[in-house]
Amino acid sequence: MTGNRKAPGLALLGGALALAACSGADQPALQARAAPLLEDGGLSFKDLNRNGALDPYEDWRLGDEERAADLVSRMTLAEKAGAMMHGTLPGEDDAYDLEAVRPLIAERGVNNFITRMATDPLAFAEQNNAIQEIAEGARLGIPLTISTDPRNHFAEAFGASVQASGFSQWPEVLGFAAIDDADAVREFGDIARREYRAVGIHMALSPQADIATEPRWPRIDGTFGEDPERAARMVGAYVEGFQGGDGGVAEDGVITVVKHWVGYGAAANEGYDSHNYYGRYAALSSETLPLHVRPFEAAFDAGAAGVMPTYSILQGVTLGGQPLEQVGAGFNSQLLTDMLRGTHGFDGLILSDWAITNDCEAACMDGSPEGEPFAVAMPWGVEDLTQTERFARGAAAGIDQFGGTVESQHLIEAVETSLIDEARLDASVARIMALKFRQGLFENPYVDPERAAAVVGDPEFQQAGLAAQRRSIVLIDNAMDVLPLADGAAVYLEGVDPQAASGTGLAVALTPADADFAIVRLATPWETTHPRYLFGSFQHEGSLAFRPGQEDFDRVAELAQTMPVIVAVHLDRPAVMTALLDHTSAVLGVFGASDAALLDVLTGAAAPEGSLPFELPSSMEAVEAQSPDRPHDSADPLFPYGHGETY
Repeated sequence: MTGNRKAPGLALLGGALALAACSGADQPALQARAAPLLEDGGLSFKDLNRNGALDPYEDWRLGDEERAADLVSRMTLAEKAGAMMHGTLPGEDDAYDLEAVRPLIAERGVNNFITRMATDPLAFAEQNNAIQEIAEGARLGIPLTISTDPRNHFAEAFGASVQASGFSQWPEVLGFAAIDDADAVREFGDIARREYRAVGIHMALSPQADIATEPRWPRIDGTFGEDPERAARMVGAYVEGFQGGDGGVAEDGVITVVKHWVGYGAAANEGYDSHNYYGRYAALSSETLPLHVRPFEAAFDAGAAGVMPTYSILQGVTLGGQPLEQVGAGFNSQLLTDMLRGTHGFDGLILSDWAITNDCEAACMDGSPEGEPFAVAMPWGVEDLTQTERFARGAAAGIDQFGGTVESQHLIEAVETSLIDEARLDASVARIMALKFRQGLFENPYVDPERAAAVVGDPEFQQAGLAAQRRSIVLIDNAMDVLPLADGAAVYLEGVDPQAASGTGLAVALTPADADFAIVRLATPWETTHPRYLFGSFQHEGSLAFRPGQEDFDRVAELAQTMPVIVAVHLDRPAVMTALLDHTSAVLGVFGASDAALLDVLTGAAAPEGSLPFELPSSMEAVEAQSPDRPHDSADPLFPYGHGETY
């Protein structure tokens, strides 16, 4: 609880007065840039509403829930509606647009934002401090909760992940599944937690607890694979690492928002993703639904503070003897109120995925015309409702906060027109505020930029990330016993940095004719089958199979005519390698690994440890025949789930 925070003596940091223990009480360090300080019984408090009195929500000696209840009682309807928005901080990669964000905070009452900033840690911290100062100067001085998509990996995809930009770099989440070591995930979470909090980030929009049972689905690389029990071990450890233990969010912890409740990975219709209208369905059964719930149960056991519902409409599911209503999970009271809150007893924050209240018109359904901006909306199953009705429907189903929007006027209208009671908003806002109190943000939302520069990307953190990259690499096939490569072997490289190879004892050949071996990095095959949809324009859809006619495949086949070829395939989805094996002497699977990590494994400086977090099917016919909701069930897989060789 916040009343147990302890702090050292006086300090002056970035122009913010920091007062500390001047009596025997557990006086927390206070930092104030816009709010005056109050004295009470020899202790110091922030007068956040500047009324000259110590109000219960300003009193750090009280419990989080008591303070939250008092604060909610002082908030206007507009402020409550604003607190239920989770907007996007406006600006460029290296700076926020402070004038654009000011009215969102001061006038609309929005105090939860995602940051997509990608800049150096010192500047990042300074920018987050600047917007916290704006928030402290608003009517009630409510601090901001700043969230982020994952930013410690290799992939960068809009709406899914951010470039590392100085943060320690680790394998993709699939790579941790390949390691299958909960302690490694817990270590990663603990390090990422420290980096996030150093720059002023408080919430992780992760982990992705979805079970990747449909091999063609584009979001597999953000999951822990297709096995429910392996994923459950990893998810629980992830939550503990980020939140600072298994007892809920610690004061110095990062809120985890576990996603996407539930069944998202059982993508129907050729595995298309439910960010898109054409992929809005998931196909499960009442028998397979518990498999997809299992990793979430581990998250609940670990004290996860947040959950994000899936966009998908679940087909084929019955709950309590009743068919599941055919609406996205953000509007489905059976999934949120009955199952998540009721059956599983989850009492944390439910944050919707982005843009579920937007209008999905013709361009959203049929694809945006060429030359026109992409349409972005995911109100699946409630397309015919107005935006105000969607806000009311989502809140009634159990949503506490709406992602990707600041359009609080619709929630205000929903209350004023009796579509939903204000008391329903009170319950959600109390949850939101209790988390801010628990993290100590009302006492000190600011961070030390110099410390951020020292913590983020700390050399020890980077080395830990590199070690995890090595461990995640899977030796899939070494039938010709070409690995590990001998010292001094001449290698021809494609997709690998020659300087990195030169430092490992290998001799880099400039032409294939001068080489003993070729080392080639490949991507899992994919197609762009829906280029007129925003997410379809960059998501990896379609065939997983290597086959003649593909530029990469043909290049490997050409090189194989003159020398042994070693390929390292980035497995963001389960590649079909049957044809590729005819032209390779060794195959490795990578899930986010630097050239240095890969070369360490190729030369035997590190032994391969990983095992496949999903099976590799033998053909696309087998992929098409398998069930989208069942793990490792394709016929005669080329390499089974859990396969992995070593030296």
